[in-house]
Amino acid sequence: MLLSKLLEDITVLNSYEDREITDVTDKTGNVKDGCAFVCITGARFDGHSVAENMLKQGARAVIVTRDLGLKEQIIVENSREAYALMCKNLFGRSADKLKIIGITGTNGKTTTAFVIKDILKELGVQSGLIGTVKNMVGDKDFHTELTTPDPYDMHALFKMMVDEGIEYCVMETSSQAFHQMRLAGIHFVVGAFTNLTQDHLDYHGTLDEYKKCKKNLFLNCDKAIFNNDDEASSFMREGIVAPATDYSINKKSDYKAENVELFSDRVEYNLNGQKVVFHIPGGFSVYNSLTAISVVNNLGFDLEKVINAAFYAKSVSGRVEVLKTNTDFSVIIDYAHSPDGLEKAINAVRGFTKGRVITLFGCGGDRDKTKRPKMGRIAAELSDVVVVTSDNPRTEDPEEIIKDILEGIDAENKEIITITDRSEAIKKAISIAEKDDAILLAGKGHETYQVIGKERVHYDEREVVAKVLEGGF
Repeated sequence: MLLSKLLEDITVLNSYEDREITDVTDKTGNVKDGCAFVCITGARFDGHSVAENMLKQGARAVIVTRDLGLKEQIIVENSREAYALMCKNLFGRSADKLKIIGITGTNGKTTTAFVIKDILKELGVQSGLIGTVKNMVGDKDFHTELTTPDPYDMHALFKMMVDEGIEYCVMETSSQAFHQMRLAGIHFVVGAFTNLTQDHLDYHGTLDEYKKCKKNLFLNCDKAIFNNDDEASSFMREGIVAPATDYSINKKSDYKAENVELFSDRVEYNLNGQKVVFHIPGGFSVYNSLTAISVVNNLGFDLEKVINAAFYAKSVSGRVEVLKTNTDFSVIIDYAHSPDGLEKAINAVRGFTKGRVITLFGCGGDRDKTKRPKMGRIAAELSDVVVVTSDNPRTEDPEEIIKDILEGIDAENKEIITITDRSEAIKKAISIAEKDDAILLAGKGHETYQVIGKERVHYDEREVVAKVLEGGF
């Protein structure tokens, strides 16, 4: 592809000779003959420092934000934005050929995205999905590392979707992705907001900055949908051009759930005069289903047909996932890793548990430390027994992380158990479980690994639970 075609929609600040380019990358390890290397300045590495060397390794152009005195340099205002747009152009502007649905918020993005995909499929429409658990092109699964992928991987997925004749793509849009401009050049037919609570402050610094990043979705969409029960919705709606609709349990809204009933395997409620039966338990499932139904209805599908299709939506791996244990107590896995997420998960389990709720959780290392005591307090207040353990300690001492969690716990009249080794902690939780109790394993969810130091090691809680119950652990 000609360099001038790759640079379409990008303001270039210097003159250059057009040339054929074979590929685009921002990673030094991916540089090959004929490619363009984009110099991005990150927290630990500045691509500008190796620009000249990348040319020696075969790059035919380097995209920079300052004059490096190189003949092959292309100077732009923002190399992150340029990289995203170049990836879009490289893959034939496939994003423009799709109807892309964006879901943002702290909790509920993953489940909502999968439910939207399930509803569309039930309505006879294949779609793509980009998110935390996996990426999908129709029924084909693809591994993912990030909630919102690197621009190159993302636009490659868009092209695959277009090549497969897919019309819709539903994707989770993270705050980091907006901040890093990974989503530059992508237009959304519908944007939906689930909720906003404390998360990722290690990256954004403040809740206000986190909130501002998420708002970017609604500055570039045709229709906007908001959770009217979440106070952050007023900020999200302020100043946007897109027509807005909302959903709620507690307030007057365009989509209002009434007569809500919670069961161990589903939720039921009335929506605008119609009965909704949604087979994922927990009070937050009412919100997730409301989001999904309102999104698909706003795509132009008949509301009654959408509600009927939601009946067949399936639960998502690691989201209030009830394991088959053949015991007289329950074991549930959930990804809850924020204060609000943990609160919602415990309350969901409490809603269908006759006995005690035993909550096992830890907090990730090298991440927002301020949420650790908050999660400790929530677990202690809402659970009957709390087992505090390790999660993904990364480069931190897991015992120090546990100390941070315990600072938020008033242990009076509460059974608090601390076991650093997560497998041993699970073994302990199972050993104390009695008839009708529920064990909530929070934090890992769909993850099948632990990050210890800088190494990712295999770790699947489902396997650990099975081994413990078999007596092999």
